[in-house]
Amino acid sequence: MPERMHALLTAVMDLGRDLALPQVLRSIVEAAVTLTEARFGALGVIGDDGAGLSQFVTVGMDAEVAARIGPAPCGQGILGELISHPAPLRLGNLTAHPNSYGFPAHHPPMRTFLGAPVRVRDEVFGNIYLTEKRGGGSFDADDEAVLTTLSIAAGVAVDNARLYEESRRREHRLEALGEITRALLAGTGTDEVLRIIARRAMEVADADLAAVLLPAGPGELVVRVTHGEGAERVRGAVLPVAGSLSGLAAAERVPVVTADVRADARARPLDGAEHGPVVAVPLPVDGTVCGALRLSRRSGGQGFAAAETALIDGFADQAAIALELARRREESEELAMLQDRDRIARDLHDVAIQRLFATGMTLQSAKRSIADPAASERVGRAVDDLDATIQIIRSTIHQLRTSDEDRGGPALRRRLAETVQLAAQHLGFQPSLRIAGPVDSTVPEELREHVLAVAAEALSNTARHARARHADVELAVPDGADAVVLTVTDDGTGLGPARPTGGLLNMGSRAEQCGGSLRIDAGPGGRGTRITWAAPIPRA
Repeated sequence: MPERMHALLTAVMDLGRDLALPQVLRSIVEAAVTLTEARFGALGVIGDDGAGLSQFVTVGMDAEVAARIGPAPCGQGILGELISHPAPLRLGNLTAHPNSYGFPAHHPPMRTFLGAPVRVRDEVFGNIYLTEKRGGGSFDADDEAVLTTLSIAAGVAVDNARLYEESRRREHRLEALGEITRALLAGTGTDEVLRIIARRAMEVADADLAAVLLPAGPGELVVRVTHGEGAERVRGAVLPVAGSLSGLAAAERVPVVTADVRADARARPLDGAEHGPVVAVPLPVDGTVCGALRLSRRSGGQGFAAAETALIDGFADQAAIALELARRREESEELAMLQDRDRIARDLHDVAIQRLFATGMTLQSAKRSIADPAASERVGRAVDDLDATIQIIRSTIHQLRTSDEDRGGPALRRRLAETVQLAAQHLGFQPSLRIAGPVDSTVPEELREHVLAVAAEALSNTARHARARHADVELAVPDGADAVVLTVTDDGTGLGPARPTGGLLNMGSRAEQCGGSLRIDAGPGGRGTRITWAAPIPRA
């Protein structure tokens, strides 16, 4: 007995040496198995709902057997008995207990059982489960006493580990906010700030993938920035506000959490992101529009606890303030640009046009005194050219003095250029952009949103699937045509024989909504892909 007490004291001392919570949990189970001579041991962490297990750490069962058994238990049967009645439980034959559910296929046989709760500050954190005492006997009162003592020490170790983890996460959060602030003070662009937010959020939450989603159009969010596992595959994806966790978080402006995104009816998993636990928190873009910050962990990973969600939500709030400051700075820069445009317009009107007009009058007067008909004709043509130049300058002045709002919203040319610029970050090269015809004055706002969404989706497909080195985007309103035509061409691998899915189907759906068409064929010379999307322009 003295040897056993010495072993117990050593185990208790060893538990206090680890500060990383996952290692602390494993050390607890390993110590319990050793001290009680059990073949199998586990520690189940009770979830936030208090009715099931959010984590299950095992010792004694190899990975191959665990894989054949399938998902970890969720807290039913004998395991649930300890959750409902948190007190030591010792059984000589656990299968005889009325709450025993039996074992799943491939599970090793188990008869004897010993369990005890682990309390942290008077709250049950989880339970230690031990089965199959070595030698074929049953667990006795001494085993129960040892496990009870160990569980008390385990509660202290878990509490210390959680405090350390919380302190570490708060430190990461402060470092992250500091980096965002420094980036803003340095004049960093909004897209780069978004990338910092995604990277730092993933670190703060110990997540495997982070995504920042921003409004893309009516009822849609676009994955603007990603960081982590599978980031390239999901970047640029478009999700509906209705039917996605990120959309729900943005619409309701509350955090949304799920233990397994693939099994959640509210969710739509991101293509290519094989993850389970997901948390989405609102990310206000301005006073009226809201995006989302979405974090996920690998399938089978630990779910996001309430404390973690609160920390992530607080980080998103602070990050949103940073985004607002960046937006205000960009608005200030745009105001300065508009003031410059107004100054240039005044100079053109008050100086350039007046001088050209005076020069024209001088030439017109001089023409009357020229006897040579050929020379007189050349002077007349020069006067006509001056008049045409004055008309061009007057048109330019009108464009300079007409704001985007006066044209019915941000110019389509500018917004398409921004979309192409954003895609360049994911493609690894700059696509070419050509715009022909009066796209700003003839394409109405609702149709603009479709054009921009199709362009973003087409370039996203190129980035994710085509392995292209060049891409061309062309937007045109042909002369005499009441239609807008968007063409996106790349020199990648092409679509192959597979049927269109995902983004291509969305493009076709948008064409149908607008009464237009979608054509997908090979690019020039039979290489790559050419997407041609066309829609009629509604008559006023």
